[in-house]
Amino acid sequence: MDETGEEKSCYAETTREILISVRPYYLDEQSAPEKGHYLFAYQIRIENQGADTVQLRNRYWRITDANGRTQEVRGAGVVGEQPILRPGDSFEYTSGTPLATETGFMVGSYEMVTADGERFEVAVPAFSLDSPFASKRLN
Repeated sequence: MDETGEEKSCYAETTREILISVRPYYLDEQSAPEKGHYLFAYQIRIENQGADTVQLRNRYWRITDANGRTQEVRGAGVVGEQPILRPGDSFEYTSGTPLATETGFMVGSYEMVTADGERFEVAVPAFSLDSPFASKRLN
């Protein structure tokens, strides 16, 4: 549950036995709606449910606001790390993004590499970013 007592939405997707779970939430105290500044955070859990050890190398995000403006973000790792996940391991982190509108959504992927050097993409499910000011939700 969030600070208002509401249950946070959870989005999940599995690719090649890597489970990605996302819980987004609105950061009221760090937002300034009167200035068109809405800040959102998201908690991500990456769980290796497979038999191979993998390392998260790169991330990709496509962030879209309610006006259809899209921003793409690519980079190494997540929150300054490139975690190695052995079978049964998980890694959790929290990050955030600002929007100029009260609602939007994100979708992305992680590039993983196995111990044998095989690279593959793991999908991060599309998730909705909704402030309490949103008249309607996109997702």
